[in-house]
Amino acid sequence: MDRQEMAAFLRSRRARIQPADVGLRAGTRRRTPGLRREEIAQLAGMSVDYYIRLEQGRGPHPSRQILGALARALRLTDDERGHLFHLAGEPPEPPKVPSQDVPPGILHLLERLDDTPAYVLNARHDILAWNDMAAALMTDFAAKEPSERNVVRWLFTGPAIEQYDTDGYVARLARESVADLRAASGRYPGDPGIARLVAEVSARSPLFARLWDEGEVGVRRGSRKWMTHPVVGELELHCDVLYVPERDQRVVLYTVAPGTPSHEAMKRLRVLGTRDLSVR
Repeated sequence: MDRQEMAAFLRSRRARIQPADVGLRAGTRRRTPGLRREEIAQLAGMSVDYYIRLEQGRGPHPSRQILGALARALRLTDDERGHLFHLAGEPPEPPKVPSQDVPPGILHLLERLDDTPAYVLNARHDILAWNDMAAALMTDFAAKEPSERNVVRWLFTGPAIEQYDTDGYVARLARESVADLRAASGRYPGDPGIARLVAEVSARSPLFARLWDEGEVGVRRGSRKWMTHPVVGELELHCDVLYVPERDQRVVLYTVAPGTPSHEAMKRLRVLGTRDLSVR
């Protein structure tokens, strides 16, 4: 615990909050910038003496509950909250559910990739955003309900999984997807969405249930992928995964080698636009 740095951080964050920000009246005799120490203590639900000692760098080691209360009272951002926990010698609390909000910069990136299929996944394997090429390659995402845009559900309830015993690519994809979802369940133990997904797909797919029970854990990375498009035919793609760590999201991009039949097929696909895809 870095008491002096934490004390300085608490003072600086308190000074920037105005009474009106938290529903308090400023009054006419307020001499200190921001809120008073007793006001922060009240908002955090702790004694004034305890908070004063923290700001003076001589307080006891605060519990995680106290740190969380201070973060709320001081209206800290996610980054500031993590910094406060680190100063106290505690690992930051993980988010309770996978993020659904895609950073604006990532959305702009998808728009600029007008010749490369790309989409964004969260830890639950929900597809959150995509570009026109991804829709042309895979499916018209906009025509589907959000609950239908889940890669694990597609894989284990669609026709491709029937080739698990005969197609090494499908078998590898299935095992990696389950291992990745199990890793996500460890990062978000309280997420009802992951629990519902696992229960639903387990009931519909004995294979998923068996792989889930095996308990493998891993994070999916880049790989080669084969697809059969109903119009442009066979495609051999390289799947690259770019991580967005602050949101625990991934940008998945599909590229093809220049000069190959897949490259020519991808150029035709760019002209064709959205079509349904049969994946093998």
